[in-house]
Amino acid sequence: MEKTVLREYDLNPDSVRVIVDWENMDIGTSIFVPCVNTEAAKKQIKTFFHSQAWQYVIKVRIEGGKLGVRAWRTI
Repeated sequence: MEKTVLREYDLNPDSVRVIVDWENMDIGTSIFVPCVNTEAAKKQIKTFFHSQAWQYVIKVRIEGGKLGVRAWRTI
């Protein structure tokens, strides 16, 4: 099994790398990160949003039968 290096703002709440296209996240858009460890996902997403000085809303949700976290960029 090959290990990959995480970029600075990749997510890995369940030790699985999740690549988010942060550059194209405009105001009003959202991402859904399917995961079991929702607290780790929220913490990692908050770290990125704070680094960009973006406002956000994060909610734990079940979508398409999958548990995860949805994060919206607000203002």
